[in-house]
This record gives sequence, structure tokens and C-alpha cells, in this order.
Amino acid sequence: MMLKGKALKVGRNDLCPCGSGKKYKRCCMNAAAPKPVNLEKLYLQKYEIRLKHPQDVEGIRAAGRLVVETLDLLEKHIAIGVTTNELNTIAHEFAVKNNATPAPLNYRGFPKSICTSVNDVICHGIPEDRQLKNGDIINVDVTHILNGYYADASKMVFVGTPGPEAKKIVSVAAECLKAGMRMLAPGNTVGDIGWAIQRYAESQGCSVVREFVGHGVGFDFHEPPHVPHYGKKGDGIILVPGMVFTVEPMINLGKANLYVADDNWTAITSDGKLSAQYEQTFLITEDGFESLTPFDF
Repeated sequence: MMLKGKALKVGRNDLCPCGSGKKYKRCCMNAAAPKPVNLEKLYLQKYEIRLKHPQDVEGIRAAGRLVVETLDLLEKHIAIGVTTNELNTIAHEFAVKNNATPAPLNYRGFPKSICTSVNDVICHGIPEDRQLKNGDIINVDVTHILNGYYADASKMVFVGTPGPEAKKIVSVAAECLKAGMRMLAPGNTVGDIGWAIQRYAESQGCSVVREFVGHGVGFDFHEPPHVPHYGKKGDGIILVPGMVFTVEPMINLGKANLYVADDNWTAITSDGKLSAQYEQTFLITEDGFESLTPFDF
């Protein structure tokens, strides 16, 4: 019951880590020879986390490649005067051409195929006929379903010439994701990820959005676990090989407070200051992690 030197804590009334489905006290707690830990059964029973097998990882990786190709394509088209609706059309047609389905379209009523969040929009911006202006920053969030598997990623793009505040918040958001990535290893915890991100963001005078978190992904758009981008070191679920989830810190130049527009989707900073986000889908491996949606940032 050890993971990279950290004990898998089991209380007497917890499910037994052997995966029997019984309480620990009625199974292996007092056994002379406890059964081996069955992480797949334990994480499903205790956390509803479905660990991914190699064939699943390959399916998510293929979906991830298409997501990154879509982001690269969109970045080439982002320019002054382009509308976010035009970007949505490009992404949708590219997905369909490659036998994929845009996951956001009609998800809980969301009307478009991608999210486009401009300037003070934190996330879930709905593409529209608004033209991008010089100095804008935009987050483009893409999730595709390919052969039944989901992959999710987003990145920031400057429109024209960015100002100093735009450069700062985009840089801080990028470094926050990198800080979170350094915590991705078996035996670390979900809390370690949030701790690292929060520590860096606040050291730069920025704030971390609390209302939206990373999430499991692969078999569905959103799966357990939740991955907050703030927290305490050592708290939360222990990371184990086969976990696949997003890390997607949303970082505000001002305060973390937000409001949601009348469309019930668009989240906006309460103080009107800029917000930025980077996101990738990650696999926990035996000795670290792999990004299933890798891109340079």
C-alpha cells in the first residue's frame, strides 16, 4: 500500500484496498496475509475514478492529437477583425472532416463547438459575431470526441500587439500550468497541484479562480476527480498510474471574484480585469506524467 514513499491511508471503515468491496475492518485489516492492493477497483469504488488501460490511453492520445491540430489551425486564423463565430466554424468543420465530434456542441445546452474567452472572460465564452481587436487576448478551448474518446485543451493567443498587462497575465497563466505539471507524479496528491499553482499565481500578485476546476476526462467530457487550482500540499486524492485528467488554471490579473452572464455560460471577472488560462490533458504514468494534448507554451 505504498506509492512512491507515501502510504495509501485506509481507515477501518474505508473500502478495503484489495478491491473486495468490503470495509477494511471486515477484510484485510487483521489478515495475516493481506491481499494485494487493487488500485483499479479501489479508485472506482472509493472515488468513481476510472483508471485508463493502454488501449484507452491510445484512444485519448489520438483525440488529443486532433485537439492540438485544431488549436494550431485556429491560432493561424486569429487576427484583428476575425470574429469568434468564424473561429467556431473553422474548428467545427475541421473536427467533422477528421471524423470527430466537438464535445461542447449542445452539451447541457451550450450552442457552439468551442469556447472563446476574450479579455475579462474567464471561461465558457460563446462564439459570436464580435470582431477581435488589436490588443485583445483570447483563450480558445477545444474538446473533441474521436472514436468514443475525449481530449480537452486550451491556449492563449494575442491579437495584434499586446499591452503590458496582457503579456503579464498570459505569462503568469502559462507558468501556473507549468507549476502544476511539476507536481504530476504517482504518490503526489491533487492538493499538491493546486498548492503549486496558487503559490506561483499569488507570488505574482494574481488570483486563482475557485469556481472552475480541472477534471477527469477520456471516457466522458467530465469525470472524477475534481482538480482545484488552489489548495494545500498533501491534501486530496493520491495520484496513481492510469489517472487521466485536465489541469486548467484560470488566473485573474485582479481579484478572483466573477459573475456569470445572462446566457448562463460566460464567466467574467467582477472587476473587469484580464483573465488567462492554459489547459492540457494529462496521464499519470509509472514514473511521472505524459501530456496527451502536448503543445509548446
